[in-house]
Amino acid sequence: MSTQPFLLELTENQIMIRDTIRDFAEKNIRPVIMEYDESQKFPMEIMQQLGELGFMGILVPEEYGGAGLGYIEYALIIEELAKVDPSMALSVAAHNGLCTNHINLFGNEEQKRKYLPDLASGKKIGAWGLTEAASGSDAAGLKSYAVRDGDYWILNGSKQFTTHGTVGETYVVMAITNKDAGKKGISAFILEKGFEGLIIGKKENKLGMRASDTTQLAFENCKVPKENLLGQEGMGFINSMQVLEGGRISIAALSVGLAQGCLDASLKYTNERKQFGKFLSEFQATQFKLAEMHTNIEAARMLTYRAAWMKDNGIPNTKEAAEAKLFASEIAEKAASEAVQLFGGYGYIKEYPVEKFYRDVKLLTIGEGTSEIQRIVIAKDLLKD
Repeated sequence: MSTQPFLLELTENQIMIRDTIRDFAEKNIRPVIMEYDESQKFPMEIMQQLGELGFMGILVPEEYGGAGLGYIEYALIIEELAKVDPSMALSVAAHNGLCTNHINLFGNEEQKRKYLPDLASGKKIGAWGLTEAASGSDAAGLKSYAVRDGDYWILNGSKQFTTHGTVGETYVVMAITNKDAGKKGISAFILEKGFEGLIIGKKENKLGMRASDTTQLAFENCKVPKENLLGQEGMGFINSMQVLEGGRISIAALSVGLAQGCLDASLKYTNERKQFGKFLSEFQATQFKLAEMHTNIEAARMLTYRAAWMKDNGIPNTKEAAEAKLFASEIAEKAASEAVQLFGGYGYIKEYPVEKFYRDVKLLTIGEGTSEIQRIVIAKDLLKD
């Protein structure tokens, strides 16, 4: 465990990674943002290109085909993508931080060698199923269950809001294996597209993040090979919470990127748009909005990179990750609203980027733990003995 103080100073390699993904997003994503948003088409080709650059296996060790990077780099990549298109940033975050990282952290050697190379290269997209229709914030209240039958687990139930449920080929899902053990009776399983009894359900028609695939899943006597139990039996929920801790850092970074995108667009627009014979940027009311947006973004970025740094240095960071996710997502929501206000009527038009930021941002205070859940996590840490 490191005892050195947190200092936000990027290395040359981290700067190179940031500049690479920034350049990629500007050249390959910005021109097609609305095409994917309007059609809700999953950007498979772009994801595969990101895989070739090493950005689909960010946290995966090199021996399994990954980039072997840390959470600082992870946060940088997600932030830069989100400045351009939050929905593609969300897909990269979900692929890297949920399914892929769950296998990376808790899979055995055979599972890692079987699944991680294709996930890390972007050849296959990963999906992760915890949420159910009746268990959102109450994640431990799931109903899906699995029963051992010879060489298989027989899985029944359903999942709601599964990112990449339609396009995914490798799934990590949680199910009850011992109903009397509460949270310690939930286990994780690796499923593959094509497994008998795995049913791909309705793709959701969403307000925002429309290029990121979100789908219902169902399991009807789904046959899962016994060797596809992921981690120890009964540790699925506990491991999922550990996975989500890192996921909160990625959503915080996504929030910072989205907010920065709003500020960048607002600075450009207010320096070009005139009202009453003056540029909007010359009015003090505009300047106050811009100043507050910038200050909030800087604070959110520091919280996010502190949590990422702690994660990289093996320092417990449950509270810090929750703080980053809570603050960053809420200031992003405010930044998107203020950006639309600065754009006026044009902010309501799809030709201008802030309209999409405004639709995309709401998910950030909901996904990977609502703001209310983050406050519970933070308070619990503050009040512990």
